[in-house]
Amino acid sequence: MTSTSIQPMSATGPDAEPFHSINPYSGETLGEFPYLEIEQLDAVIDRAHAGFEQWRERSAQERAGVVSRAAELVRERADDLAHTISAEMGKLVGEARWEIQVSADILRYYGDNGPRFLEPEQLDIAEGGDARVVYEPLGVLLGIEPWNFPLYQVVRLAAPNLVAGNTILLKHTSTCPVTALKIEWIFADAGAGEGVYTNIFLRTRDVERVIAHPSVQGVALTGSDAAGAAVAEQAGRHVTKCMLELGGNDPFIVLDSADLESTVDMAVQGRMFNTGQSCVASKRFFVPEAMHDRFVEALAARFSDYTPGDPTDPETTLGPLSSDEAADDLLEQMQDALDKGARAVVGGGRPPESERGPGGSRAFVQPTVLTGVTPDMRAFSEELFGPVAVVHQVGDADEAVRMANDSPYGLGATIVSTDIEAAQQVARRIESGMVWINTPTLTQADLPFGGVKRSGFGRELSRLGMYEFVNRKLVRTVPA
Repeated sequence: MTSTSIQPMSATGPDAEPFHSINPYSGETLGEFPYLEIEQLDAVIDRAHAGFEQWRERSAQERAGVVSRAAELVRERADDLAHTISAEMGKLVGEARWEIQVSADILRYYGDNGPRFLEPEQLDIAEGGDARVVYEPLGVLLGIEPWNFPLYQVVRLAAPNLVAGNTILLKHTSTCPVTALKIEWIFADAGAGEGVYTNIFLRTRDVERVIAHPSVQGVALTGSDAAGAAVAEQAGRHVTKCMLELGGNDPFIVLDSADLESTVDMAVQGRMFNTGQSCVASKRFFVPEAMHDRFVEALAARFSDYTPGDPTDPETTLGPLSSDEAADDLLEQMQDALDKGARAVVGGGRPPESERGPGGSRAFVQPTVLTGVTPDMRAFSEELFGPVAVVHQVGDADEAVRMANDSPYGLGATIVSTDIEAAQQVARRIESGMVWINTPTLTQADLPFGGVKRSGFGRELSRLGMYEFVNRKLVRTVPA
């Protein structure tokens, strides 16, 4: 199945309610898709389990070869994938190409290194004989993935677990069904057999039925903390292993700066990539009093330079959010702050209708810098999933750390300083899963990714990502 066009489908069944893929820029309906009916679920899960029984018997090298081939196919289909992602969720096409390259790198990383990660680990023990840990697959896994990085989030889960010998049922967001189907095709064309990787258009209300199935041994979710709490509760009820990567309200702490312009460059990159729709985007900026006003002025000037438009046009620098609803939610959070006394130095609403394309898309939000945000405002503690930066003036590093940690989230953080030792000391005090010094929080295949507190638990990527859904079995041999 290598076709790059999607034909609209009709839902079937007595309770069929199709959903639609809608371009947030143009409003065009890209396709109509049927949900999987509940009476079909057991058969789909049974196929995934049957696929597991065969897939696990293939060597790790063979499985890695399929994943490596998927990396090649992602690169070969990059142009089509980039335009599909851009059309479905509004990502700038250049940023979609970056996502595709990173995704191919992750697939290649596990194709190259996965078998080595799965080699038995010899233990150094006090008594005689042999003791080792062997790594074995668990079985069928359910993945629940979001729209903001619709390819990257999937391969982050799929690549290590397919090499490990698990099989995947993937519930993608209803925002990106075309992308979801094309990912399934990539794994099929790469040589994964039937049931090894299966896309399922699953209603949220049917998720627990999958988690409860005895063949399903794990569930991974990337999404909001509310969704994570619901899935964790269901997984706990059925004693099913789960891994959660949830929201973030990442701090960007400036300790000092020899070059204000480069610091602002980092701030813009950290806040505005993917139109700010990233769990690890820098969202709260803590800046010393001596440079606060200059930082705000420079950041606001950069934000005002963004040009809204068609995300497939290389000249466009501001794409729409993923939907009208996402924009409405963000504007409500901002308005709450403004009503309670915060100041929008720049932005604060939607761009003029004339700048939002031929249909006047309501999914656009102006890049906004908020100051004067206080704890009684939603923008103080809630994740702002879009192009909105909250800047706080702080007296010293201790105040910055205290405010940074005053959050239910703990995903990523950025620290800027010319004094690396001081930055590393502050990094150890930050309550988060990741800290990046003198660069915005990024991602790469060989670095672990994950958070603490309400940002979830477990790690993806790197060697650690290989072990979330494997049985780390001890085999102890004593001489006869």
